[in-house]
Amino acid sequence: MARVELEHVDKTFPDGTRAAADVTLQIADSELLVLVGPSGCGKSTVLRLVAGLETATAGTIRIGDRVVNDVRPQERNVAMVFQDYALYPHMTTRRNLEFPLRMRRQRRSEIDRSVARVAALLEIGHLLDRLPRQLSGGQRQRVAMGRALVREPAASLLDEPLSNLDPRLRVQVRAEIQDLQARTRTTMLYVTHDQVEAMTLGHRVAVMDSGRLQQVATPRQLYAAPANTMVAGFIGNPPMNLLPARLADGAALRVGRGTVPLPDVPADFGDGWTVGLRPEALDVVPESDARGAVPARIEHLESLGYETLAHLRLEGDERARLVARLVGMPALAPGQPVGLVVDPAQVRLFDRDGRLVR
Repeated sequence: MARVELEHVDKTFPDGTRAAADVTLQIADSELLVLVGPSGCGKSTVLRLVAGLETATAGTIRIGDRVVNDVRPQERNVAMVFQDYALYPHMTTRRNLEFPLRMRRQRRSEIDRSVARVAALLEIGHLLDRLPRQLSGGQRQRVAMGRALVREPAASLLDEPLSNLDPRLRVQVRAEIQDLQARTRTTMLYVTHDQVEAMTLGHRVAVMDSGRLQQVATPRQLYAAPANTMVAGFIGNPPMNLLPARLADGAALRVGRGTVPLPDVPADFGDGWTVGLRPEALDVVPESDARGAVPARIEHLESLGYETLAHLRLEGDERARLVARLVGMPALAPGQPVGLVVDPAQVRLFDRDGRLVR
């Protein structure tokens, strides 16, 4: 396995679209790094740049200690797993697994040994004589992973590999990929638009938007301290509540008709700042218990059994909508006036440029 590095990499297409802008990223040996962002943000372009399927306009790409900008894709020793699996429909599982080794003209004994090893690793030995059309979606995904692993690549590149699976199977295969990466210690760059996949799979997560990296951090760091409002509004399900930040008298934040005390207020606080509140930073109390709470009204409820998402409108600010995550299924009803309690320790402030301040 090997580390993968991108240094100030740009990619501008002939029509002027800048798909990657000054991307600097390091993926450590044996690390699973997830690249996530909204559709069209440039994440798949970065993956294709590493694979050699696109040519960088500027910057340096390294795999291990070798600069690969001018190295052909087949000579980079990377393997790709695509969204549609890209299995040869007329070949059995065995033949699909053998294909990259036969292209390398390996001896028959080496091919058989490698295929047997990967088939045992992925528990697909009983599928070796089946065609892709005879396999389930999860089985086809395992065969695609096996074809990537059988050649023992320096790095594996996965481009939204689970997006064609149904939700239940997606959870299962996600766990299998995580377990497989831990056992093989393969360096993986995994691209997805699904932030749940990103947060559950990645050792670290890189968030992209409009061709630029916004933040690279562990899932815990990303969730607790998003670098800017883009990351705050993208990561989390539901995402962080973002509101215009206004100060009340003294060291307190005005929220609707209520206030939230702040331990400290930045000296340069001013117009255009934003306050961020995670849904679990909010609690809802009956109106009769609402002394010191922020007056609000329930718009609708999403009861999920183990938790309820309460969608709220702040009294005194018709534009302000918040989502609170509540434990269990509390006795609440749409239209009910309530009090909103905010945990001051979980307040996040972003400056006028959208960058995290506290």
